Amino acid sequence: AGTLSIDASAPTPAPLNAALRLGTAVAPNGDTLGANARYLTRNGAPWLPVMGEFHYSRTPASMWEAELRKMKAAGIDIVASYVMWNHHEEVEGRFDWSGNRDLRHFIQLARKAGLDVVVRVGPWAHAEVRYGGIPDWVVNAMPTRSNDPQYMVFVERLYQQIGAQLKGQLWKDGGNVIGIQLENEYNIDGPGKGVAHIAALKKLALKAGMDVPYYTVTGWDGTIYPSGEVTPVFGGYPDEPWGVSTKELPPKETYAFRFDTRVSGDLGAQTAAHAPGTAETDKEVTPFLGAEYGAGLPFMYRRRTVVSADDIAAMLPVQLGSGVNLMGYYMFHGGRNPLSLGGSGMEESTLSGGYNDTTMISYDFQAPLGPDGQQRKVLEKLRPYHLFVHAFGSRLAPMTVRKPAVSPAKPDDLASARFAVRSEGERGFLFVNNHVRQYPMAAQKATQFAVRLPGQNITLPSKPVDIADGAYFIWPLNLDLDGTNLHYATAQPVTMLDQGKAGVVAVFAASAGVPVELSFDAGARVAGPGAQIASADGHTLVTGIQPGSGAALTVQRDGRRPLTIVVLRPEQSQQLSVVTLGGQQRLLLSGEQAYVDGNALQLRSVGDNKFRFAVYPALATPPKATTTGAAWTAIAAHAAETKGKPGGAAAGGGAVTATVALQSAGNDGMFQVFEATLPAHTLQASVTRTRNAQDAAPIVIGGTAKAAIQPLPENFKAAAAWQINVPREQLKGLDDALLQIDFVGDIGRLYSGTRMLDDWYYSGYQWQFGLKQQAASLDQPLTVSVLPLRADAPIYLPKEARPDFQGNRQIATVRGVSLIPVYQLRITP
Repeated sequence: AGTLSIDASAPTPAPLNAALRLGTAVAPNGDTLGANARYLTRNGAPWLPVMGEFHYSRTPASMWEAELRKMKAAGIDIVASYVMWNHHEEVEGRFDWSGNRDLRHFIQLARKAGLDVVVRVGPWAHAEVRYGGIPDWVVNAMPTRSNDPQYMVFVERLYQQIGAQLKGQLWKDGGNVIGIQLENEYNIDGPGKGVAHIAALKKLALKAGMDVPYYTVTGWDGTIYPSGEVTPVFGGYPDEPWGVSTKELPPKETYAFRFDTRVSGDLGAQTAAHAPGTAETDKEVTPFLGAEYGAGLPFMYRRRTVVSADDIAAMLPVQLGSGVNLMGYYMFHGGRNPLSLGGSGMEESTLSGGYNDTTMISYDFQAPLGPDGQQRKVLEKLRPYHLFVHAFGSRLAPMTVRKPAVSPAKPDDLASARFAVRSEGERGFLFVNNHVRQYPMAAQKATQFAVRLPGQNITLPSKPVDIADGAYFIWPLNLDLDGTNLHYATAQPVTMLDQGKAGVVAVFAASAGVPVELSFDAGARVAGPGAQIASADGHTLVTGIQPGSGAALTVQRDGRRPLTIVVLRPEQSQQLSVVTLGGQQRLLLSGEQAYVDGNALQLRSVGDNKFRFAVYPALATPPKATTTGAAWTAIAAHAAETKGKPGGAAAGGGAVTATVALQSAGNDGMFQVFEATLPAHTLQASVTRTRNAQDAAPIVIGGTAKAAIQPLPENFKAAAAWQINVPREQLKGLDDALLQIDFVGDIGRLYSGTRMLDDWYYSGYQWQFGLKQQAASLDQPLTVSVLPLRADAPIYLPKEARPDFQGNRQIATVRGVSLIPVYQLRITP
């Protein structure tokens, strides 16, 4: 690659005032929210938050508090959620805001967890719900998604109901509801539609009391809205499960830096645009905000895309380097669809005229947090970027995007280097991505970056390096570390820990395959294990650093508090979180899922009874450890007693607490290490085949997409079935147990009796089901049925998941069923 050049010397213009009519943006305590044409503000300062979607009505209410705390611990600042109209008013005039549908309670718990909230009020949501969430009785009786007078009466009533749920919880009331999204993917034009419809919806929202700082609409696929009344938000996904191709797609533009349009390809809007949307013409007067960057992908019947953690995380340097100033994910937490009052599905399907076929219950989405709160690998890869945004977002937000001298002309150029700089004056960040899903990228051999800033040129690293296929990272340019200028680093800034008089700790993560270099302004006095100090081009260059928790450098400064720099290995940075424990902020390293609940640290481990965590600064006194295993019999009794009541099927009551021996395991560099072992649980489920598969009917091509459609309900008679026995006594003392069903077929369904608990499209991605919330279902054996997958099925499966049919026409088999114990440890300082 040689030297890759980028000119960032042009002055950064002051951000324009956004032509946005915000709602009331001053809280009773004087806190303010705002926006200009480039970024959001909080109390006048630039603000770059992280937002994650979590649907309350797809998750048991008994889980909300812990799950919201897990999102906070993962680096989420704002939780976004759709209000799905048909989850609340399935029958005309009978609204249900109780149990798992209690929006008010969900918002209150989000506040308790330290999260702001954006409520996506529809009335059309999409969200892979039947009719986009609009109830059947509305769809059957009148035109929707326009200013039809009959429709708007019912929309007004819905908004009044939502307004009542939000009353007293808005930003202006001292609450945490900061935004409202109107409609979704709206590019329909014509009389009473387009601009007129979105304007009418905003009026109805205000009339219902929904007066919030921010009003948004989705900005992709040619969306149309009244300029200035709402702010467009954007997204991007690493594949198109809603597409009709049964093959790998060409390289997605989600992995290419955006220097012109903000719209990252097709995002699956179900209506066709006929011209560029308002978001395109509004580009100079609205900030670049994200709401739907895929933190995973759904499985749709005809296209079952499996994404890796890197497929998702590699989008972050690209989006941030393209100017995004709100990192918003869809979905951050998976869920399960409620069934209708009659027990049938409410999911999007071709049977109800939908464009896609989706699972009746499962809404897993391969999300960073699974439907049962389990942490997925992708969450670990995202967390260092969230920490970066928290620590440095206020500096990044005002910075503008600088385009390289040479950049890929098209997303399928896999040879050219992909990079960008965001800068303001002398300071900036370099963003690099060399990962494209399913396509090998050319390694950028013997590479250096030459960045021209207003008063200086920076060439980094000091010697050329190779940037491997799959690498992606952010490097700083003239980063102020508490008054010391870091000229550049070939390591990614992760976070800053301010300890008052004790000084500041700056944490970096090494970039895989690239030697760590830290270049300071001349005269910096730096010392640390293995550090080699040299003078280069009027700067102090530090090399020889071996990344790890022991790689702490000290920078001595006359008359100033100490500065410590820690460079972690990439995998360590993925285990890092910043927690408030024992009354102060600390760095925490743990391979276990970790979140703070009150003054306690909760650690959760799937499958491993051994816990290890490390903290800095050290705790003054040894902490105490307890484990709270769910008392399954108590939960089951409660579940039986409240059966049929919304949200009543699980309780935390009757849990058993036991003290655990916590061992001090010395130090790992500057970190204080603790270990604990809980009693191991060996769980077993017995599996017996109860029904053989019959010949599956050929898959029909049809529907609005004119592609493979999901077999009709009657065709499920061909499914094979297995009975699963789970002895409940085994589960005592555990936080949960995940039933993992390893099957090969077309569609798997899990039942208790005739009640469907979950379903899954076979894709090679692991199907798990948490038993804690379904303890009452274990009173009888569970059944898994598998519809055979035909060898001629015209559907997309990942290559590695495509079964070997061995000459057979179809396959339906359960290869194994396992029970994975989930252990929980509570640490109290």
